[in-house]
Amino acid sequence: MKRLLLVLLASAATLPTAAQDLAIEAEVIHTMAGRTIRNGVIVVRNGKIDRVGPENETPVPARMPAVKAKVVTPGLIDAHTVVGLAGYLNQPHDQDQLERSSAMQPELRAIDSYNAREFLVGWLRGFGVTTIHTGHGPGTLVSGQTMIAKTRGDTVDEAVLVPSAMIAATLGESAFAEKGKSPGTRAKELALLRQALLDAQEYRTKLGSAAADKKPSRDLRKEAFASVLEGKTPLLVTVNRAQDIVSSLRLAKEFGIRIVLDGAADAHLVIDEIRAAGVPVIVHPTMARPYGEQENLSVETAALLKKAGIPVALQSGYEGYVPKTRVVLLEAAMAAANGLTFDDALALVTMDAAKILGVADRVGSIERGKDADFALFDGDPFEFSTHVTGVVIDGVVVSEEVR
Repeated sequence: MKRLLLVLLASAATLPTAAQDLAIEAEVIHTMAGRTIRNGVIVVRNGKIDRVGPENETPVPARMPAVKAKVVTPGLIDAHTVVGLAGYLNQPHDQDQLERSSAMQPELRAIDSYNAREFLVGWLRGFGVTTIHTGHGPGTLVSGQTMIAKTRGDTVDEAVLVPSAMIAATLGESAFAEKGKSPGTRAKELALLRQALLDAQEYRTKLGSAAADKKPSRDLRKEAFASVLEGKTPLLVTVNRAQDIVSSLRLAKEFGIRIVLDGAADAHLVIDEIRAAGVPVIVHPTMARPYGEQENLSVETAALLKKAGIPVALQSGYEGYVPKTRVVLLEAAMAAANGLTFDDALALVTMDAAKILGVADRVGSIERGKDADFALFDGDPFEFSTHVTGVVIDGVVVSEEVR
C-alpha cells in the first residue's frame, strides 16, 4: 500500500493550520450513515463535508487538493478519557484529573485544567482519534466536570466542542475515602449524593421564588447539581459492581435525572435493569485488567449490551501507568473479535459514541454538513498489520505520520 498521497496546488512545505477545501479519495469509505462506499470521494469545503459518494457521481473539483487512502472512516471518538488533564510524564504537575481534598467537587471545570498541547493528545490524534470526552476522572464521589474536545488546537478554546458535558461521579469502594473519613461505605456515598441533590432542589426553588433583593448568593456546587436536576447535564457514574449499578439506577429514578453508566464491569449481570431504565453505557475498555471492582468484567460486555438494545460506546478510560492511555481503535478491534460485527464495533467509537455524548450533529459519521473529521488507513482498520496513514480534523490534515 502506498503511503498517504497529499497533492497540493502549491508546493507548500508545511501542513495548513486552517480549514481548507480538499477531497478525500478512497477505495473504501465507511460512512456510518448508510452503505459503505467503494471507490468513493469526499469533498470538503470550509472544514465541513460538502459531498460524499462514488467517484463516478462525485468528481473531484478542478484544482482541488486531494488526499488518497485505501480506507476512510469518520474520525474516532474516545467516549471517556482523562487525557489533557492527565499527562504522559506521570508527575504531579501533569496529573490534574483528580482533586482529593474533598469527596464532592462538581464545580471543578475540566476546561480550567485541559492542556491542548499535552503529548498524549497528539498521540491519540495520530491513531485517528479526533474527538475526546475528557475531564475529571473517577476516584472520589464527585470529582468534577467533563468536556468534549477535538484533538487539535494549541489552546483549550480552540479545541473545545462542549465546555461542560457531564459531571463525573463514582460509586463503590474506589470512591471510599481514607480510613475514618467520609464516605467510607456505600450507604454514605448515596446519602451524600442524595443530600446534595436535595440541597440543589431547594436552591433552585429559592432562586425562582425569592424577590430580586433576597435571592441566595451564588453557590457553584449547587449550580452544578441544579443543572443535573434540570436535565441539562447528565451525571456520569463510574460504577462496576452490580449492586452499585442498581443503586445508581435507583437514584436516577428517584430524582428524574439523566445518568450515563461508565465502566460497568458487571453490566452483563444486570442487563435487564439497565435496559428497563433506558440508560446508556460507556463500557470499560475491552482489554481492561480484571481485578478489584472489575474482576467480573467480560470481553463480550459491549456485544451483550449492544445485542440487548442498550446504547453503548467504548472508551480508553484511565491508566495509572505510562503511557497513561489506551487507544480506542484497538479496544474496538478487540470488541469486534468478541461478539460484535465490524460495523457495530466501529459504531462504538464513531456514531454510537457521538449520540451518547450529544454531538452526533457534528461528528460520528461522514455526512453532508458535518465536521470534516476522518481517519485514513492502509487496510482494514481492525487488522493488526494495518496502519493509520493520515488524520483530518475540521478539514485540516493534522497528521501524515504512518502509525
